[in-house]
Amino acid sequence: QVEWLKNEEPIDSNLDENIDTRADHNLIIRQARLSDSGNYTCMAANIVAKRRSMSATVVVYVNGGWSSWTEWSNCNARCGRGWQKRSRTCTNPAPLNGGAFCEGMSVQKITCTSLCPVDGNWEVWSEWSVCSPECEHMRVRECIAPPPRNGGKYCEGLSQESENCTEGLCIQDKKPLHEIKSQNIETASDIALYSGLGAAVIAVAVLVVGVTLYRRSQSEYGVDVIDSSALTGGFQTFNFKTVRQGNSLLLNSSMQPDLTVSRTYSGPICLQDPMDKELMTESSLFNPLSDIKVKVQSSFMVSLGVTERAEYHGKAHSGTFPHGHNRAFGTIQARNKAMYIQNLSSISTTSELKTTAIFGHLGGRLVVPNTGVSLLIPHGAIPEESSWEIYLAITQKESSLQPEGTDVLLGPEVTCGPSDLSVSTPFALTIPHCAEVNSEHWNIHLKKRTQQGKWEEVMSVEEETTSCYCLLDPYACHILLNSFGTYALIGEPISDCAVRQLKVAVFGCLSCNSLDYNLRVYCMDNTPCAFQEVVLDERLQGGQLLEEPKLLHFKGNTFSLQISVLDIPPFLWRIKPFTACQEVPFSRVWCSSQKPLHCAFSLERYTPATTQLSCKICVRQVKGHEQILQIQTSILENERETITFFAHDDSNFPAQMGPKAFKIPYSIRQRICATFDTPNAKGKDWQMLAQKTSINRNLSYFATQSSPSAVILDLWEARHQHDGDLDSLACALEEIGRTHSKISDVTETEIEEPDFSYSRQNGL
Repeated sequence: QVEWLKNEEPIDSNLDENIDTRADHNLIIRQARLSDSGNYTCMAANIVAKRRSMSATVVVYVNGGWSSWTEWSNCNARCGRGWQKRSRTCTNPAPLNGGAFCEGMSVQKITCTSLCPVDGNWEVWSEWSVCSPECEHMRVRECIAPPPRNGGKYCEGLSQESENCTEGLCIQDKKPLHEIKSQNIETASDIALYSGLGAAVIAVAVLVVGVTLYRRSQSEYGVDVIDSSALTGGFQTFNFKTVRQGNSLLLNSSMQPDLTVSRTYSGPICLQDPMDKELMTESSLFNPLSDIKVKVQSSFMVSLGVTERAEYHGKAHSGTFPHGHNRAFGTIQARNKAMYIQNLSSISTTSELKTTAIFGHLGGRLVVPNTGVSLLIPHGAIPEESSWEIYLAITQKESSLQPEGTDVLLGPEVTCGPSDLSVSTPFALTIPHCAEVNSEHWNIHLKKRTQQGKWEEVMSVEEETTSCYCLLDPYACHILLNSFGTYALIGEPISDCAVRQLKVAVFGCLSCNSLDYNLRVYCMDNTPCAFQEVVLDERLQGGQLLEEPKLLHFKGNTFSLQISVLDIPPFLWRIKPFTACQEVPFSRVWCSSQKPLHCAFSLERYTPATTQLSCKICVRQVKGHEQILQIQTSILENERETITFFAHDDSNFPAQMGPKAFKIPYSIRQRICATFDTPNAKGKDWQMLAQKTSINRNLSYFATQSSPSAVILDLWEARHQHDGDLDSLACALEEIGRTHSKISDVTETEIEEPDFSYSRQNGL
């Protein structure tokens, strides 16, 4: 007697028409249903004994299907250009038991334009009407100049008014309506009024003369900006903190006070600059903004503007920059300081940022030192018994990618190759960017250059696709690709609140004239390679970093950038004419094509005995963010300290091959993949692994891979190439509930459950 068991329960084909038990004892399931999933066992019995077959596990996969699109949302902009979106979910049905995810986009965005509200305004009053029997006349007006539209406000005030038309002399019913006051009282009132006005005029005249004499006495000393309180922009007073100790990033670290002021205001800025001399510089680097136009509006007001030409005359060089671009400059603990500090003199003078290495089947990592650009070749991506020479380079010349309109090149143009090679497993390319990540303000695209030199769009970062994958972190974009080539990130601002992060740094050096000192303020993209270029340029010019760089949030609201020097010590220093404040148009900053923007300020000592300089550098966007950099340094050559700065140790290891290139040991990686690649009815599979490692979008890409867990771990390796935080990964595995336990369906097929022992000492 033969019978079939499903999950140890007998199957009765008479109760289920979908199941048929044939005479040859085969079990037929006519149409697969989700309820048919289970473990099936065949059992034969006679009067002597029973025999059972091995269990056959049946897993019914359900492919996901899209739900209907939601309605388009309202335009997010109340006035002008904005965007609206609609969405759908992969729940009709939802994928189960490892079924395929829906293909396509889950969110669609389109641009929209909202009509701006127009407030109403009164037309001119009509002529007065004829005087009525009641001794009054009236006039009217209408709210039609223009009328309110698109929800604008109605005019405030009265639409008609009336008044006596006989100056109070109209007599009605033989009774006076107004009695004229006596002439003597009126005359006395006029005398008092005129006397008060005369006294006020005299007081104002005396005050004006006093202020004029005071300002002339101050201008004799040649002081352009005496104190920040002289600014009409409303700068506040600043409190100095305690002196920082041991900051090797700065000149004369024992003297440096820390002044960090960050606020937003919208007041105008006016600077006193009565001097009338030409700005003397010794090289083109000291005057890069050759298009600055100076217009003197009054004897004390200077307005500067720059033409719309977005061009920078300078040569790009490699330099050294602290990796981990999401960290600000700061003091490292003493036990780690020795291995991270690198002198500026150790920077290579080559102008090509390129790294090359030979990789085999074991894979490895390729890094362009101190730029934030890296390439991860997974284990098994290259065929066995093969060796490929792979290179990674950053384009330093002017990029051939010219963004359209207000689009912005957010990071360096990166090339990996050779382009004729293709890998079997996706590799991870990391490119730094300078955008403040917000899907409501930015639409970021990945573009690739074709062999013909044209650029084509690969994907949008928010797009759901199975061809490649983009993971946008706050300071870098990690891209999973199958083909080499030249790639770049383009940002399309979809609102005025889109923020481009700029790093502000100040360098200084003595000029050929021993009494002059030059300050150069740089505003560059907040990417490591942009800062590295500036550092090397300054090294060639003999410049010294005077203050820790600050981060400025530059909005795409079309307002310009102002850079000014404040609080120069009187009687010790004076600033050269027309350089107290420099203003750069919005388009010059926003569309800079990765070239650093810098402004030069020339200061002059009154005597050679002055060796200390203290002042403030104010960098602000009109109606936007502001940063204050406190400068306090010695200008003597023999007191200068070598610029040092903190960097990751990838400058010593630009290429790593084999297991040492990966944070996760290969044996543990294999056990993780063997466990999580297996579909599980409880959902504890690679999808849960992706969720616990902060990968919550475009999971359909991983579903198409032969080992989804391996690709997820490759992406984790790319994101944690510097910290290698194995503790967080081990904690994620524990949260899933697969550590120190065995999965029942894996046990039935006699596959041992991997045992992930977690310890704080060794990570995994």
